[in-house]
Amino acid sequence: MPGGRLTQQERQQIASGLADGLAYAEIARRLDRPTSTITREVMRNGGPTAYRADLAHRATERRAHRRRQTAPRGPDTFPQAHGRDAEAVREYEEAFTTVLMASGMPKMMSRVMACLTLTDTGSLTASDLVQRLQVSPASVSKAITYLEEQAFVRRERDQRRRERYVVDDDVWYQSMLASARALTQVIDVARQGVGILGPATPAAARLENIARFLDFVSESTIRAAEQARAVLHTKADAAAQAREGAGPATPAPTREESLRAQAPR
Repeated sequence: MPGGRLTQQERQQIASGLADGLAYAEIARRLDRPTSTITREVMRNGGPTAYRADLAHRATERRAHRRRQTAPRGPDTFPQAHGRDAEAVREYEEAFTTVLMASGMPKMMSRVMACLTLTDTGSLTASDLVQRLQVSPASVSKAITYLEEQAFVRRERDQRRRERYVVDDDVWYQSMLASARALTQVIDVARQGVGILGPATPAAARLENIARFLDFVSESTIRAAEQARAVLHTKADAAAQAREGAGPATPAPTREESLRAQAPR
């Protein structure tokens, strides 16, 4: 598998592949490159609909020039625990960020989420994030607000009364519950429209179908999330009890308890 930066010819092949509707994995296979390399290249240069080989090549050269003129940033700037390779960590954080962006999360929110997730403590202050990501405090604040709304992070105060942003171990469970709650709002509004537009009309029938579909998806999502959390937490709790001789594990919350806990106060 070839290493190093993408060549201009490879970027032209990427552009051709995107124009032909090829998946990232297929483009990567043809270039003998990792799929993550292609995904990162496209997402950082306009996305699949706006990618241009010549513009992407010039942008990469400009970024490389700036890196040579400035000090390293991100994970390279900070000591790496557990004997980690700083460059490997930096590249992985960039790949993780790119995947989050491809899933629909905005760029800055993806960067903050990746930075928090890859810390051993799972928590950082606003100052930590500003320093690590080399962005403005306003950018961090906006990203944290978005991630809080999606239940990806929470805030807490440390012993020095500083506000810290925390990614919990069950962050994806909490986020899935938040998504299910958002679907519930769409379901309610769709069913309101049925009454307004008239039950016998095509538009009302369409809204009812939307409501039924989303209702099924919401119920299935919550049920699957609770089952997965119960199984995984039971295993983790059992291991902890075996080590510490603790009492029985706390059962996972029911669907009603989960949604009630997530409801706005």
